Order: sequence, then structure tokens, then C-alpha cells
Amino acid sequence: MSRIGVVVFPGSNCEYDAASAVTQLGATAEFVWHGQDNVDGFDGIILPGGFAHGDYLRPGALARFSPVMNAVANFANAGGAVLGICNGFQVLTEAGLLPGALQKNRGLTFLCHPTTLIVESTRSVLTLMATKGQELSIPINHFSGSYTCDDKTYEELVANDQIVLRYKENPNGSRDDIAGVSNLAGNVVGLMPHPERAMSLLLGSADGQVLLSSFVSKTLSVR
Repeated sequence: MSRIGVVVFPGSNCEYDAASAVTQLGATAEFVWHGQDNVDGFDGIILPGGFAHGDYLRPGALARFSPVMNAVANFANAGGAVLGICNGFQVLTEAGLLPGALQKNRGLTFLCHPTTLIVESTRSVLTLMATKGQELSIPINHFSGSYTCDDKTYEELVANDQIVLRYKENPNGSRDDIAGVSNLAGNVVGLMPHPERAMSLLLGSADGQVLLSSFVSKTLSVR
């Protein structure tokens, strides 16, 4: 059984959603306080959404210095599966574990509604069980979710198949409709939409299952 650590920062508010989602898929989930300096024994790590350290300075900038992030970096560099959702995506970019950055939404508007995503790559731990071109209904809930990067980084993302998900209709001004990216190896992924909130048709969509099922199923094999 896969054992997944869900990192909790002061201000995280989606840790229970993330834990519930992976538990629904057969994994065990344990919360990891940001002050811990190791993630030993885990098969996968999730950085959930919220407002780490109140999003002071900028989202994810302070969380990047939490003791747990050195452990997460070592885990990722050893091939461990790491997923950052919304604020967790912001933390991963600030920590240098993913390329690019997240800036305020186009129009400076907080967004909270369903979006349609298009699967662009199936080589990441989040999309291995999906189909390229597959459309997924996944909600967003962010103010600083517009993905940006310089031209060189963008060219590398395209050349290396690191753009994991795109928005069908860009809600926030992200460059080239990008909703999620991976590192070069594909074992670290960040996305702004919330797959853990799309686990049941009773909540409007179960499309998050294919993404998180991919993550759960591969956490043991990628490390």
C-alpha cells in the first residue's frame, strides 16, 4: 500500500481534501508538519493548496524555507513522486523544483469555478493513466495562478514534453494556457486546478480520479 505524506504549512487549508482523495484511491495518508526535516518512509509527497505562511511576500516564497522543503527536494532528486496543488505548485516553483513562476491572475480577480483541462503529456506521475488530448473538468480556486516563464524556459518545456495540462479556455492569463508542468524527469508535477475536489459526480466531477490514481499507482515504482 502506498504511503503518502501531505505537507502542512501554517495557512494550508486543503490538506484534508488531499488526504481524503488519495485514501479513497487505496493509499494511506499522513500529515507532515512543515517544521519536520525528513520525509523518510513515504512513497509520495503532496503539497496541498491554501495560503502557506499567509502568502506574505508572495505565495510560496516563505514556505520554500521551511525545514521540510530540504527533505522534499532530496526526495524528489532521488526520484520520489511529488505533487504540488495550487499553493503547493507555487511552493515548488519558489523552491526551484519546478520551472517558471505563478503571478496574479489576469484582471486581478480571484477565480473559483470549474475549468476544462486538456491532457498534454502522459509521461508525468500525474498523467500516466490519462490519454493525451483527454478533457477533464477540474475546479480552480486561486488569485495568483497565472503561469509565467521566460522564453528559454518555455522552449525547454515544449521540447521536453514538460507541459502536463493546459486550460481549454484560459481563465487566468497563463502563458500558452498552461495549467500544470513537470520537472524534466516527470516525477515532480505542479498544477493550479484542484483534482482532489473532483473525486465524485456528487461534487460535480470525478475527473480528478484519473490524475490522482496515476499519482497513487506510481508512488511505489518511481522512487
